[in-house]
Amino acid sequence: MIGWPLRCQSLSQSIYHSFHHSNTLCFRSLKRPWSTINHVRTAASSSRHVVSELERRISQIPIERFRNFCIVAHVDHGKSTLSDRLLELTGTIKKGENKQILDKLDVERQRGITVKAQTCSMVYNHNGEDYLLHLVDTPGHVDFRAEVSRSYASCGGALLLVDASQGVQAQTVANFYLAFAEGLYLLPIINKIDLPSADPKRALQQIRDTFELDADTALCVSAKSGLGVESILPSIIQNIPPPIGNDNKPLKLLLVDSWYDNYRGVVLLVRVFDGQVRAGDQLVSFGTGLKYTVGEVGIMYPEETSQTVIRAGQVGYLFFNPGMKKSQEAVVGDTYTTVGSEKLVEPLPGFEEPKSMVFVAAFPTDQSDYEHLEDSINQVMLNDRSVTLQKESSEALGAGWRLGFLGTLHCSVFEDRLRQEHSATIIITPPSVPYKLIDKSTHQERIVQNPNDFPDTNLNNIEVQEPLVLVTITLPEEYLGRVIDLCESNRGIQHELTFFTATQVILKYDLPLSQLVDDFFGKLKGQTKGYASLDYEESGWRKAEVYKLQLHVNKCPVDAIARIVHKSHVDKIGKEWVGKFKQHVDRQMFEIVIQAVVAGKKVVARETIKPFRKDVLAKLHASDVSRRRKLLEKQKEGRKKLAMRAVGNVVIDQKAFQGFLAK
Repeated sequence: MIGWPLRCQSLSQSIYHSFHHSNTLCFRSLKRPWSTINHVRTAASSSRHVVSELERRISQIPIERFRNFCIVAHVDHGKSTLSDRLLELTGTIKKGENKQILDKLDVERQRGITVKAQTCSMVYNHNGEDYLLHLVDTPGHVDFRAEVSRSYASCGGALLLVDASQGVQAQTVANFYLAFAEGLYLLPIINKIDLPSADPKRALQQIRDTFELDADTALCVSAKSGLGVESILPSIIQNIPPPIGNDNKPLKLLLVDSWYDNYRGVVLLVRVFDGQVRAGDQLVSFGTGLKYTVGEVGIMYPEETSQTVIRAGQVGYLFFNPGMKKSQEAVVGDTYTTVGSEKLVEPLPGFEEPKSMVFVAAFPTDQSDYEHLEDSINQVMLNDRSVTLQKESSEALGAGWRLGFLGTLHCSVFEDRLRQEHSATIIITPPSVPYKLIDKSTHQERIVQNPNDFPDTNLNNIEVQEPLVLVTITLPEEYLGRVIDLCESNRGIQHELTFFTATQVILKYDLPLSQLVDDFFGKLKGQTKGYASLDYEESGWRKAEVYKLQLHVNKCPVDAIARIVHKSHVDKIGKEWVGKFKQHVDRQMFEIVIQAVVAGKKVVARETIKPFRKDVLAKLHASDVSRRRKLLEKQKEGRKKLAMRAVGNVVIDQKAFQGFLAK
C-alpha cells in the first residue's frame, strides 16, 4: 500500500509530460481527429520557417528599395484581377489558386466590386536585388472615395488603370485628380487589350488628351490572361519614388485604417514615417492621449504575417496587449509615437472624415430580433467608420435606427453585409437627404436629416435649402440628347459639355442630391444601354421649394412613410404611394381611406378600400323591394357607426409596410 501513492505520482507525472510535449494542441483542436495533429504541427513549423526567411529578406532591404503604390481606376476595370497577377509574379500567392485575393468581403466577390481598400506587401527580386513593394487595391466607386483618399497617404505612386474597350470613364477622371492633388507619380496602364472590342490606341489618346500624361510610358496588358503584366513591376521600380523616412528618428506612424477582431480587439493598419515599432513598445496617441502596449506587429502577406519589427517606409498592422476594445479610440488619420517622444514628433495632418449625405431608417421585421440586429449593425460598423447611427422609433414599425451613408451604393452594400454576414432580417425606408432650414427673422440655421422633423406649417418664415452635387457623366455621343433630357427632368443645371474624343462626351451638371439618390444612376444606365458612367462631388446648397409628403390612413399620418419632395413631383409620387399601399393592405370590416397629404393639409391623392359586406339579403324573397331597401339602409347605418369608432385605429399588418417599402 505504501508504493501505491508513488505509482500514482509517477503515473500523473508521465501524463503531465505527455500533455506538455503535445504543446496543448489537443485543447486547441478539440474537433480535429488525432490523426491530423502531426500534420498540423508540421505545417506550423514550416509556416514559422517561411516567416523567418521572409523577415530575413525584408531586414536586408534598405528604404531606398521600398515602393508603395496603389491601383486606381473606374469600377470594374480590372483592379482586383491585376492585383492577383502581381501577387503571383512575386511569389506571394501560388499561381491559379486564388481569385480576387484582396476582395475579402462576400459582397465584394458577389458584386464584383471593391468596397474596402485592401493591402499587401510583396518581395520582388529585380536585377539581383530584393525590393519591398506595398500594394493597395482601392475601390472604384465614388461612394467609397474616402477609402481611396486614405490609401494615397501611404503611397508614392499609383497605377492609373484604364479599360481598353471602355476608355476613360467618370471615376477614372475623379481618381486621377485625387491622386494628382496628393502629388503621386501616375503610371498609365491599359488593361483588357485581349477583348474583341479593345481599342488601346483610342484609350492612349484619351489619356494623353484628358490627363496630359506621357502615353509613351503606358503599358498595355491583359490582367486576366497575364499578357504583358511582367513589365509592370520593373516599371514601378524605375518610376515610382521610394518613401522618405529614417529608422533612427523617434517613431512617427499614421493610422490609415482599422478593423475589429473578436480575440485581439481593434487591429490598426499603419504607415510608419519615421523610427521603428516592435512588440512591447509603449505608444501614445496624439488624437486621444491614450497609451497602449504593442502586442504584435506584422505585414499583410497577403494575410496577417507577424514580424519582429516594422520600420520607416513600411505599411503594416499592429494590435495592442491588452487589446484596444473600442473602435472609437482608433481615430483614422491619428498619429502615434513612443511614450516620451511626444515633444520630439510633429503630428501628421490626418484625413478629413467624410460626411453622410444619404439617410435611411432601419427596423427589424420582428421586434424580438431588435437586440440581435443592433449587435449586427455595431459589428459591421466596426469595419466601416463612415456610417453614422442614432436610435429612432416608429408607431408603425417599432424601434429602429437612423443610418447615414456616403451614397446609395454604400447603403446597399451595408444592407447586403447585414443579411449575408449576420442573417439579419431588416426593413429599410427609402433614402432621404439633409435639408438646411434658415429662419428668416433670426437667420439661425439647422440641418434636418429626418423627414418627420421637417415642419408642416410656418414655411413662409423659413428658407429651405437643399444639397447640390456636381455630376460628371462620360457617355458616347449618340446618347447625348437622352442624357440631357434626363438631367433637365431631374432639375439639373448644365455646367459644361466637352467632346474629349470624336465619339466620347464629358457632361457636367449641378443636380439636387435628392434626385441623384432616387435611382438616377439606374435611369442613366437605362437611357445609355449601360455605356455611361457617373461621378459626383459636393457642390454647396441651393434654395428649393420642397414640402413634406406623408401617407395618411383614415386621417392619421403613418410616421414610417414620410418624404421631403419638390413641388413638381408631389402629385406623381403621391399617386404612386396610395396605389402601391392599397395593394398591401387587407380589407377590414369598415372603410379604409388612404391619402397622400402634402404640408400636413393638402390631399394630392386618395384611394379607398371598401369594407367587407355581409349578405343581409340571403334569406329574403326577390320580390320584397321595401324589405330589401330597409335591410340595406340598416346595414349602411351600422357600418357608419363602426367606422366612427375605428377612425385612427386601423390595424395594418406589418407585412403591408414591408411590401410597400420593398425595392
